[in-house]
Amino acid sequence: MPPPGGATRGRAGRDLTPFREGSIPSSSTLHPMLPRCPAPPNLPGVSDAESSIPESETMSDAEITDELPQELNVSEYVGPYLFPNNSRRRIPAIIYLSAALVCTVVWAVASDSPLVNGGFLAAAIALAAFALYGFICGKELKIDESDALVIAVGAVGFPVGHASAQMGWRGWLSRPTWRILLYSNEPQPDQRGLVFVDGITGEVIDQLVQPNPEDWADLAND
Repeated sequence: MPPPGGATRGRAGRDLTPFREGSIPSSSTLHPMLPRCPAPPNLPGVSDAESSIPESETMSDAEITDELPQELNVSEYVGPYLFPNNSRRRIPAIIYLSAALVCTVVWAVASDSPLVNGGFLAAAIALAAFALYGFICGKELKIDESDALVIAVGAVGFPVGHASAQMGWRGWLSRPTWRILLYSNEPQPDQRGLVFVDGITGEVIDQLVQPNPEDWADLAND
C-alpha cells in the first residue's frame, strides 16, 4: 500500500513522487548523484582581446611589406647550374663489372659445392654485359651548355635574346645531345629556333628556324 499523499518509495528508498504539472525539476531532483555543472566563465570579447595585445607587437600598414621566396633571394645565389657529366655512367658500370668478377671467381673455385651452380656464371655474363654497355654510354661530355649555346647561335643566323638548354640522349648508344631553344632579341621575338648539338664533338645534328607564332603582347603590357 502506498503511504498517504500519493508518494511511493523505490527499492533503494528514493523518493519517486511524480512532478507536479507546471513545475521544473532541478538537477538534484532528477538524479541526486549528478554533479552540478558550474556556470561557464565570461569569455573576453574581441575588443578585450585586441586591447590585451602589447603595443610593441602591433604593426602599421607601412611596416607590412612583401618578401621574396628563399629560392629567389639574390644574396643566396651560388652560381650557374652545373650539368652532371655523362661520364658518371661509368660508376655503376664499374660496380656491375666487380660483381661479375666475384660471381666468376665463386663459380670457378667452388663449382663442386652444392650451393654453387651454373647460375653464378650466367649472372656474371649478364652483369658483364651491363658493365660493357655502361662504359660505352659513359663517354665524357666535352661540350658544356655555354659552348652549345654559342654553336646554336651561329647555326640559326639571327641575334639571340632568350635561350634555354636541355641535356638529352639519342640512339641505342645513348649519345649525349644538347637541345637549344632560342628566340630572337626583339621585345616580342619575331623568330625562334631549335638546334641539336652533339655533346661530344660539337656537331650540329639538326636545326629548325621559323617565325615565332607566339603572341607576347599581353606579357609586354604587364
